[in-house]
Order: sequence, then C-alpha cells, then structure tokens
Amino acid sequence: MRGKRSKQYRKLMQQYGMTFGFREPFQVLLDAGIIQDAARFKMDLVGGLKRTLHGEVKPMITQCSIRHLYNDSSLDSALVDEAKTYERRRCNHHTLDKPLSTLECLSSVVDPKSSSTNKHRYVIASQDGEARAFMRKVVGVPLVYINRSVMIMEPMAEATEQVKEREERGKFRAGLKTKRGEQVGMKRKRDTEEDGANDGGAKARDGEDNNRGVSKGRKRGPKGPNPLSMKKPKRRPTGQAQATTSETNGSGDIDQQLEVGLKKKRKRKHKSTKDERLVADASGGEIAGGT
Repeated sequence: MRGKRSKQYRKLMQQYGMTFGFREPFQVLLDAGIIQDAARFKMDLVGGLKRTLHGEVKPMITQCSIRHLYNDSSLDSALVDEAKTYERRRCNHHTLDKPLSTLECLSSVVDPKSSSTNKHRYVIASQDGEARAFMRKVVGVPLVYINRSVMIMEPMAEATEQVKEREERGKFRAGLKTKRGEQVGMKRKRDTEEDGANDGGAKARDGEDNNRGVSKGRKRGPKGPNPLSMKKPKRRPTGQAQATTSETNGSGDIDQQLEVGLKKKRKRKHKSTKDERLVADASGGEIAGGT
C-alpha cells in the first residue's frame, strides 16, 4: 500500500471514529465473494484489513455467506474451514431453503429497522456492487473491496459526509455558545471586582484623609538622629572581655588585701612621760654647767 493512500485511509477512519464512534477492534462483515477473491489472488485477508483500516479487526461472516461457500462445489474445503474460524453473525436466515443474496442478508444485519443508521458500527467488506451501493445510503458505513489484488476503501459517502458536516457545525456552535457564556460570566465577575476595588480605594482614601487631619493637630517634638547615620559601637572579642574582667577582679582583690593589712597594723608605743622628764633634766644640767 502506498503511503499517500495509507494516509488517506487513516484520516478516513479517524473521521469515522470521531463522528460515529468506531473503535478497535473493528467489526468487519465479510461476504463469500471477498473471501473467494482473496484466495484467488493469494492475499492475506485479515492482514490486508488491518493495514487498510489501520487497527485490529474482528472478521465476521453471516450464515447466508457460509451457505454460499458450501454451495460452490469448485471451492477448496480449506477455504470453507478458514471461513468457519471467523465469528458467526446470526442473520436468522438458516431456516430458509435457500440462502438470501448478499444485499438482502447484509442489509438485514446492518440496518434491520430501515432507519439508515449503522447502529452496531460494522465495516462492510464485499465484492457485491449492489450491496455496496445500498450501504452508501446508510449513514456511517465504511466500505472495503478488492480490485486486482489491491484492497481499497471507498471514500465517505455523500449521506455520511452530510451528517458529519452537520455534527461538526453543531459542535462548533456549541463551543461558541459556551465560550460566549464564559466571557459574559468573566466580564460580570471582572465588573464586580472592579466595583469592589473602587469602593475599597474610596474607603482607604477617606481613612488616609482622616489620619492626615489627626496628625496635623499633633505637636511634633525635636527630631532624633538618623539611626542609619550613627556609628555602631564596636564589639570586643570574648577573650579580651574575659581578660579585662579578670584584671578588674584581680585589682579589686589586692585593694581589699591592703585595706585588711592596714587595719591589722599595730601602733607603736611611745616612751612614758617620766623618762622624758629625766632626759630633759639631764640635758638642762649639762647646759648650766657649761655656762
């Protein structure tokens, strides 16, 4: 599969997923014709479906398609055994003598109530042109077929494209409405906040005016020095502070000791007055004899 076509198929399946809710594993309804052509071209049917749909697939086959394979005597029994491994989708046509055509059987499974909707999100892989033409009228049905050993997925049908565009427009309008509502709500909230801010600013201005009136009536005293321009006191290290305290303590102890010594010092005893008189008389007699 070429890259450009693969990219287109991937985008197409993404659109089916976003609009109609398709998800993996994709339920693929097979008819007898596509099984026969895949065997004739020696193709891996399940692998080709995975590459085309860009995801895991769950192959399904109806009871009528199984009976078509049984009735074809030219087919190999191995092909019938391979078809039996696919999940059987009951179409409730097994009671009939002959199986219904691919168009009637697939239409009864995909759109049983003729409501033109793919309720169970089937992917139709069919080689029947009439069946594919009918499925294009049903909204949301991916169509796959084999053309010369190449598996091809048809572009989105016109009915499906219209529904997709309508839903996209509805989502776009809903988004605009929600955005407008949010903008209106934000605008109202902003207006209320601005009003509250204006009221708060007016009250603050009134309070400042009142404070100014009170401050004008007070008498101002002398201004002190600017604390930032004052010189900070120097801090002495802890070692020097301890030394100074020890020195002061030592000097104080010495003074106390001196005071105690002075207090305990004994006074000298002077000579008695009698001795002094004898000395004075002796000295007086010597003076008189000399003269």
